[in-house]
This record gives sequence, structure tokens and C-alpha cells, in this order.
Amino acid sequence: MKRERIEEIAELVDKRSKITLEQLAEVFPAVSSMTLRRDLIQLEEQGKIIRIRGGAMSVKEVQKNSGEPYAKKTNIHIDEKIQIAQKAATLINEGSSIFLDAGTTALYLAKELPDVPCNIFTNGIAVAKELAKKKNVTINLLGGQLVKENLSTASSLASVYFMDTNFEIAVISASAFTPENGFSCGSQAEADLLKLVRKKAKFLYMMLDSSKIGKIKPYTFARMNDVNVLITDEEFPTLLKEQFKPENIVVM
Repeated sequence: MKRERIEEIAELVDKRSKITLEQLAEVFPAVSSMTLRRDLIQLEEQGKIIRIRGGAMSVKEVQKNSGEPYAKKTNIHIDEKIQIAQKAATLINEGSSIFLDAGTTALYLAKELPDVPCNIFTNGIAVAKELAKKKNVTINLLGGQLVKENLSTASSLASVYFMDTNFEIAVISASAFTPENGFSCGSQAEADLLKLVRKKAKFLYMMLDSSKIGKIKPYTFARMNDVNVLITDEEFPTLLKEQFKPENIVVM
């Protein structure tokens, strides 16, 4: 019976692309919410779904909408990315003007973001597509050459585009971090864009899962003292958190 139910849940998620626990409860009225949550955890462990707040979405849907390298990264360290995205979502208020990057953690934030009136600039194709599902969010997609590896756009004209546009908050998901080398990424064009965004925004919120600590990418785009809020997961080392305090950085 359990096996049949789990298989049926997997089919439902694939069919609908996304499903909530409330919708599952309607399909399985005799099954407790806790049991349905455990079913979703088991399906995620089997690689058949991606858990999001309050439900699940189809892996096939992510892979269909994303480039293969991006899709693979989306399915790594899922729990940490969801945890970070849920924290970051609490910082987004109605009426906010925000830049959101193209990283996979940013994609999870796009899923978790409340559907309230706000203005979002992004260079992420998959991020923009996810945000488009929300009727109250205004999306501004930065043009330029498509970077297939992470489904982002980069343009030498970004500085011109941003000249007469305004956003208060930049929410960036770093690819790598060490205290000595700061926050880094693998593309010069991406680093140049993120440096520009960092300077344009009044506040910089950095999303960093613990798996990125100790890694170094070729191009540094921000240092510790550039960050206002660091959003991370429960595995983030306590000793490293202490290094952010002298810079008056809020660690979540």
C-alpha cells in the first residue's frame, strides 16, 4: 500500500510539475500530513522529486527548463539550498526592488518568494521563468550573451542598463568562499556584473551554503566587508561565523 501510494505521488508531481501538501491531503484524505512529508522525503532521496516549502516539484520539470549542468547543480545540497532560500524569502518585503542572480540557490529563492508586489532584476533565465509563475512580481531580465552552463546572461552594456534603474537589495548566491579570497565565481563576465550590482545596491545579502566554504573560483566579486547579511545553513562552521561579527554582518 505504501509503495503504491509513493508511486502515485511521484506520478502526480510529474503530471502537475508542482504539488502542495494540502493538495496531496485531498488526494489521500486517510493519510496523515506527517506521513505524506515522509513520503516526499523518500521520493527526494530516490531523486524523483525536489522538495520545496509546503510541497514538492518535479525533477523532470527542472531538467526540462534548465541546461544539463544547471539541472545537476540544482539537485546538489538541496536541503541546504531550501533552508537558505526560506530564510532569504523572509527578508523580501512588499514593494521591494531587488537584484537576484542566476545561481541555483537563487532559483530556490524564486520558488520560495512570497507572491507580493515587488520589482526584481535578474540575469537568470530559469530564475525569471520561475518568478513568472507569480502574478504580483514584476520581472526585469538583463539581456546579453547566454552563458549556457548556468543559464545566465552577461553583457558589457550592463552598466548602461543599470544607469537609470534602481534596486535597494542585491541577493547573490556565491559559488565559492574563503576569508582570504572572498566570494568568487568562475566567469569574468559574471564577476564584473556582480561587482556592478554590489556597488549599485544599498544592501548586499549573500547566500552561501556550507559546501562552498574553502573553495576558490578564479574571479572574486565581493569581500566580507561588502556584505550586510550572510544567509547560510545549519552546517556553517561557528568559528567562521565569528569572523563576520567584527564587520557588523548579520549571519542568518
